Amino acid sequence: MINAILVFNNHGKPRLVRFYQHLAEEVQQQIIRETFHLVLKRDDHICNFLECGRGAPGLCPPLPKALHRSLCLCSLFGGSDYKLIYRHYATLYFVFCVDSSESELGILDLIQVFVETLDKCFENVCELDLIFHMDKVHHILQEVVIGGMVLETNMNEIVAQVEAQSKLEKAEGGLSAAPSRAVSAVKNINLPEIPRNINIGDINIKVPNLSQFM
Repeated sequence: MINAILVFNNHGKPRLVRFYQHLAEEVQQQIIRETFHLVLKRDDHICNFLECGRGAPGLCPPLPKALHRSLCLCSLFGGSDYKLIYRHYATLYFVFCVDSSESELGILDLIQVFVETLDKCFENVCELDLIFHMDKVHHILQEVVIGGMVLETNMNEIVAQVEAQSKLEKAEGGLSAAPSRAVSAVKNINLPEIPRNINIGDINIKVPNLSQFM
């Protein structure tokens, strides 16, 4: 199961955060900080995954602080059955925190699918897209992973679902704006001057002022 998906830049600023287990806000922030420190210090030639606690001595640089941080991160998630799997693209780190039931290579491929889908939806995705289009990014992620379980890995299918949702939102936006457009159109109609009193023989009819209804 996927327990958390974190995307942050080279300075540790989170750009996408999704936890699939209930954790207090302060615990989530600490996990983000500890994950960033763990991933940032790793060289490019080191493999892209590490196991919390058990795998840290072999996969992380042999420094007491690195081991301490890994053990701390492990305790924050509530056990030692966790591992971090990540990829580094330009200015962004994509980190998946998963349990031992997930395949490391499978998650690496899943990260690649997610990034390529973002790139296709935003046409050369960059960090600013994740900042200014957060709703769409979360929607794309939900097409890939939901409730911590992998839902779809076919990029074409994911893109098709995202495009269908975008068309639906545009259609709903048009329908929701229709009443206001109709009122505006009525207000702009140039009606002839309406007489205030109509006299028919001995009958005097007073016409109400309709401007208050416009």
